[in-house]
Amino acid sequence: MNLARHKKTLILTTMMLPGAIWLLLIRYLPMFGIIIAFKDYKIYSKAPSLINNVIHSKWNGIENFKFMFMTSDALLMIRNTLAYNGLWILLTLVVSVAFAIMLNEITQKFVAKAYQTMMFFPYFLSWVVVSYFVYAFLAHQDGMLPRLQTALGSTPTDWYNNAKPWPVILTISNLWKNVGYSCILYLAAVTGIDATQYEAASIDGASKWQQVWHITLPHLKTMIIILLIMNVGRIFNADFGLFYSVPMNSGPLYSATQVVDTYVYRALTSMHDIGMSTAAGLLQNVVGFICIMVTNTIVQKVDAESALF
Repeated sequence: MNLARHKKTLILTTMMLPGAIWLLLIRYLPMFGIIIAFKDYKIYSKAPSLINNVIHSKWNGIENFKFMFMTSDALLMIRNTLAYNGLWILLTLVVSVAFAIMLNEITQKFVAKAYQTMMFFPYFLSWVVVSYFVYAFLAHQDGMLPRLQTALGSTPTDWYNNAKPWPVILTISNLWKNVGYSCILYLAAVTGIDATQYEAASIDGASKWQQVWHITLPHLKTMIIILLIMNVGRIFNADFGLFYSVPMNSGPLYSATQVVDTYVYRALTSMHDIGMSTAAGLLQNVVGFICIMVTNTIVQKVDAESALF
């Protein structure tokens, strides 16, 4: 009996090892580099190894963190990062749940699969590819929208030198690319709801809206809260590809597209300071961790069963 149990344990441990080794090498071992955030990192030519450079670099405390807040763009990039993420978390939630419910109502399997594929496909595209799609619509000379404006007799808008419409453009781009992924997650939860509950509600005279409100949404509550907590944890992180590639790195658009990630990239490409980039990444993760803990604590007080942990 014990031999059989040990054999089963060995098999399960062997199955787990690749994932455990990957987690150790990719996630935990690199945490040693966090110390760079608190050092004036220099490369020493005598023994230019990472460990040697870290050991001999001078300790400078929190100096690397100050550069993010000692600039005229500090308020702008923090405001943009938090505002965009807050808006997109809410919009993605509402739109994804709405599309999941609508897709679940499609009775023809071929049509439903076609819609799911079309919605999910943009998720696999890189932001570089998406940026050229957007450029095809907005290019000042040959874009589809400027050509339409010219055909209608109005002056074409120079989209890449006008920051005002870009919050809307970025929001549409983000939703188009990412809503499909969230929608599939919610759709999986919706299809798992017992159909007899809808049948009973229909017999009792409940309308479609009442069925959605009293059956579908309560069943989705736990998944909605879990995804919400995870998304809140990334509220201080911006999608670098979206904010850098889609606006084509246009200077006049910085007031609408400058976020923490793009600022750090632009600042460090000129300063070449690895310590500052490490500090920026550490700060983002610490803020994300705090947001997750606070949000999860609030959820525990309201509905403990829906909390992440």
